[in-house]
Amino acid sequence: MKAVKGKFFFGGVHIRDKKSLSCDVPTEVLPEPSVVCISTHQSLGKPAVPCVEVGQSVVEGQLIAKANGAVSSNVFASVAGVVREIKQMPSASGAEETFVVIQSDGSQFKEYLPPLVQPSPEQILERIFQAGIVGMGGAGFPAAVKDAPKTPVDTLVINGAECEPYLTCDHRLMIEHADEIVRGARYIAAALGGAAIAIGIERNKPDCIAAFEPYDDVKVVSLAKRYPMGSEKHLIYSVVGRYVRPGKLPADAGVIVHNVGTAYAVCQAVELGKPLYEREITVSGGAVASPKNLWVKIGTSVKDVIDYCGGETGRVTKAVLGGPMTGTAIADYDKYITKTSGGILLMTSKEAECSAPTACLNCGKCADVCPMHLMPMQTAFYSNAGDFESAAKLGGTMHCIECGACEYVCPAKRPLIQAIRKTKAAVRTAKAKEEK
Repeated sequence: MKAVKGKFFFGGVHIRDKKSLSCDVPTEVLPEPSVVCISTHQSLGKPAVPCVEVGQSVVEGQLIAKANGAVSSNVFASVAGVVREIKQMPSASGAEETFVVIQSDGSQFKEYLPPLVQPSPEQILERIFQAGIVGMGGAGFPAAVKDAPKTPVDTLVINGAECEPYLTCDHRLMIEHADEIVRGARYIAAALGGAAIAIGIERNKPDCIAAFEPYDDVKVVSLAKRYPMGSEKHLIYSVVGRYVRPGKLPADAGVIVHNVGTAYAVCQAVELGKPLYEREITVSGGAVASPKNLWVKIGTSVKDVIDYCGGETGRVTKAVLGGPMTGTAIADYDKYITKTSGGILLMTSKEAECSAPTACLNCGKCADVCPMHLMPMQTAFYSNAGDFESAAKLGGTMHCIECGACEYVCPAKRPLIQAIRKTKAAVRTAKAKEEK
């Protein structure tokens, strides 16, 4: 189906994407690590509960932690070997999480679920849950919950925008596995009751747009290169022209959105019975010797990945797990790949802003680019004063998608996202105390 142009949304920024470092690098498979540390908190919601013991032998693809409730996801062994430890460690975000540490035995024995042949919608939905599939664009919402909406849905939008600078893993996935992505989308659409399929791809990926045009049942939408085009609500407007009102879910507008990586994982789970225990990531930045796109086992250390890419070349000013706009800065390489890790970036002083913030200039640029029509300067002002109620009310903080566009354009280099997250946490804590 010939691509059509998408709609243009308010706000956002045009960022030098630096994708040329890795977009033409074919995906490689990272050699199996000797040890993996797999967090049991691999999605939004509750952490999974370990179902293995120290000293137990496991095989690749074996369930090692069961989902704890509806909003949770199963976690699987990414290598065959022996469970060496089950312990508490800080994640990349700094939160204490339970990790299952597996020492690989090099055997590469696998254990998959039985493949499904002509599955019913109910079987597809159950398989998505069993395989531990989550949103792989970064949010990590359990896919089985998203695909069981309480309101009727008529459209499935596949997110191929990949608007974050540097990251090209979705780009390579779309070029190298377009057919599997489409088959996965068809399974999801069937689980949703026969929803129409559309895929949104930014125009800086003409090869990806061309890869999906041969499919008659997939509407291909060419999107403007603008950040945060991959944001769920803005993607829905750009692709199908529908607004998702504040406080509402995409399903309330008759739409469900999934990342291309999620659609690919669904295809593998249905047709091969393969659980989600590995993913594609991008390793890039001016301080890494050899930028690459890699298939990496969940639980692989950042150090192992960087070493495979030739290590550092020059001084690393900032290391980021994820993309530069929404990812998490890390202080060391003793961190581990999760289902939602899209990349590892080693950035030089020319790439990462490290100057000290100055006083707010009251220029209003942060509000000008906010795609949610919010007032980030108000959030920052009242948050710094400790008045979180006013910060949330006057800044509209609870509707913020934390895209970072405001902080990107701020000439005073104010830590706006930090203030926003601090305000959200304070408001939620106060609300929880009131409910108690």
